[in-house]
Amino acid sequence: MERTMERIEINPKILVGKPIIVGTRISVELIMKLVAQGWKEEDIIKEYPVLKKEDIRAALFYAEKVIEEEEVYPLVRN
Repeated sequence: MERTMERIEINPKILVGKPIIVGTRISVELIMKLVAQGWKEEDIIKEYPVLKKEDIRAALFYAEKVIEEEEVYPLVRN
């Protein structure tokens, strides 16, 4: 886990602080969108050759941890 999180950077000077893959301007959000659209790791790497499989997995792990920590408050409807 430690090494995985080292691949993610949050820097307010890059993409307004969105989490990105270290050394790139490729956001975790972009990787999540591509995966959600059905892109395979190989397709993502072909389109963004600076990425490695470990970067894609780090983005997925980061997103998992963010959602895991999310607090959900049910809406009460009248």
